[in-house]
Amino acid sequence: MIKFCRIRKSASNLLFCFLIILSFSSNLNAQELTKDEKKAARKARKQEKIDSGKLMITPLAGPAYTPELGFTIAAGIMTSFKTNLSDSLIQRSSAPIMLGVSSTGAYFIQTKWTTFWLNDKLRIYSDLNYKNMPDNYWGVGYDAAYNAYKSDTTTKYTRTWFQFNPKILWQFKEHLFIGPTFNLNYTKGQDACPAVASDPAYSKYNDYPFNSGLGVVFQYDSRDIPVNAWGGTFVEVSATFFGSYLGGHNSYQVYDFDIRKYFKIKKPGHTIAIQLRGRFGYNNMPYGEMSQLGTPFDLRGYTWGRYRDNSMLFGIAEYRHMFYKSSGDVSRHGAVLWTGAGAIGKTASDFQNWLPNFGIGYRLTVQPRMNLRLDYGFGRESSGFYFNFNEAF
Repeated sequence: MIKFCRIRKSASNLLFCFLIILSFSSNLNAQELTKDEKKAARKARKQEKIDSGKLMITPLAGPAYTPELGFTIAAGIMTSFKTNLSDSLIQRSSAPIMLGVSSTGAYFIQTKWTTFWLNDKLRIYSDLNYKNMPDNYWGVGYDAAYNAYKSDTTTKYTRTWFQFNPKILWQFKEHLFIGPTFNLNYTKGQDACPAVASDPAYSKYNDYPFNSGLGVVFQYDSRDIPVNAWGGTFVEVSATFFGSYLGGHNSYQVYDFDIRKYFKIKKPGHTIAIQLRGRFGYNNMPYGEMSQLGTPFDLRGYTWGRYRDNSMLFGIAEYRHMFYKSSGDVSRHGAVLWTGAGAIGKTASDFQNWLPNFGIGYRLTVQPRMNLRLDYGFGRESSGFYFNFNEAF
């Protein structure tokens, strides 16, 4: 009898342990299910924002290195939204904001708006930039840029730069837009070394740093998504006339054309992008407003501001490759390769010394068809690593 009771008690203990293990296992499964449910809920909320056109904000930060800024820590937010939540066809507008500080003591903030209004009858683009930085000034023209020796006694100064450049365009026919542009900019140099202070262009215009311009813009735009086109054509022609409006100090004119073509290669997201752009300035152009190569949007890898003159011309061909998931969907990751060349001169007849350029890059989609851009570009005797939002063109 005693033995039977012991066996019965042992069986009860085993059953009790089994129930505890079963309960613990069930709790684990429930926790795993909860995590999956949370992930699915987050994905559903994000998709609901995309579908409804609600405001989306994505913060990002990372390092960069450019020839003019040195090592830089940059941070920013990608914001996108629909201007009309009830319009299912209108594209999402984008307004990325980027700011950073560098090892040289420079700091900057920039934003580039692309917005769509009134069933895409109205488009408003706007660039806003502010930069304060220890900088170098080589002079005007290719020979000055290529032959001058960079040092504290030959090229060094401190530069403050501001620019506000909106374009307000009305669609008067399918793919065709026209409208006014405004350009307010300010470039002021300080603490210039003797060689910079005695440069003719610098000494003539540095005490007259503010410029204001009014102009007209014509566009043809058949791109599928302007901030990251996989197909279509873009042509922009503009003329801006700078004068004493709003207190501007200098009178000059700028004529600009920008031609881009995008070819789909086999799959969506596999794109060849080609750009040809020219900018031509006339009359009393201040040194800060001259055409320059080496920005994050053209020949990446050159020092921004080294190669400057009244006019410039460049061409770039870029292959953009978004990777695919095993499911067949486009992933968030991509890569690019590009090559190009550009030239500066007082007029187009001076475009003789061409600057080669090539580079590689990584793309991470942070919002639908809106990428984080990491580029490493190579120029003649220089290179740079760039951290930015959206494509260069």
